[in-house]
Amino acid sequence: MRRNCALTPCQLAIWFLAVSTVSIAVASFFALAGAWMVLPFAFLEVTALGVAFVVYARHAADFERIVVQSSGLMIERSTANHLERTEVPLVWLRVEYQGRRRELVRLVSQGKFCEVGRFVPEHQRRLLAKELRKFCMGDLGWSR
Repeated sequence: MRRNCALTPCQLAIWFLAVSTVSIAVASFFALAGAWMVLPFAFLEVTALGVAFVVYARHAADFERIVVQSSGLMIERSTANHLERTEVPLVWLRVEYQGRRRELVRLVSQGKFCEVGRFVPEHQRRLLAKELRKFCMGDLGWSR
């Protein structure tokens, strides 16, 4: 499950360069015409846009992966290039999901829990919970 991003980091860099060039060019034209105060604000605008794009690019490749293993589930999460792995044992594995707004699917086993489905649209989380429950019951036809 991946974050839904409209632009890749490379496309974002090209777009940022184009927007920055146009903004500085227009500001330079007005500065040459005598309105020199436009130029510092244009640089401030480009800097703020650059910071926003860096934040966006850091999270563009975020993902969440559920790996089915014989002993249970392994959840891999990547957030801003930080990879985290959590193993949820199959023993007493329970899937909790009530369908409330902004609620994630919760996997509970042996007193520990892990929430998944961060990048799944809310209307599809019920289906994710259903598929995970089938795995817990052994109904998917997968060999464990």
